[in-house]
Amino acid sequence: MIRAVACPVVRRGRDILAFRHPLAGHQIVKGGIEPGEDAEAAALRELSEEAGIAGAAAWPIATRCDVQPGERWHFFDVTTNSLPERWTHHTKDNGGHTFAFFWLTSRDDLSGFAPRFQRAIEIVRAAA
Repeated sequence: MIRAVACPVVRRGRDILAFRHPLAGHQIVKGGIEPGEDAEAAALRELSEEAGIAGAAAWPIATRCDVQPGERWHFFDVTTNSLPERWTHHTKDNGGHTFAFFWLTSRDDLSGFAPRFQRAIEIVRAAA
């Protein structure tokens, strides 16, 4: 069975919103699509849950099966109000974590990201 994943992409020019997970390294926002939920709604829900960003609008940019074996990723460009350079957000998922958000530039090294996030970032950059 293929797992459906929603990935809301917030950009600031060519920069991409990313965060440091306290246990799992650097990531971009993503999450599973729940039964009965459409991909866009899941992307906006994940953005709210993981980053504390609500009231955004989303447009589909790509659907790919080559990010992580067994997963179909649905990527969305998301527009929001102006966001700070850095911030933290406490999520209640998995017992609660505080995520430290930052803007990933095109010059930044991706070695702190797991391979699936590196691949997702490559896809997002190519879609810019």
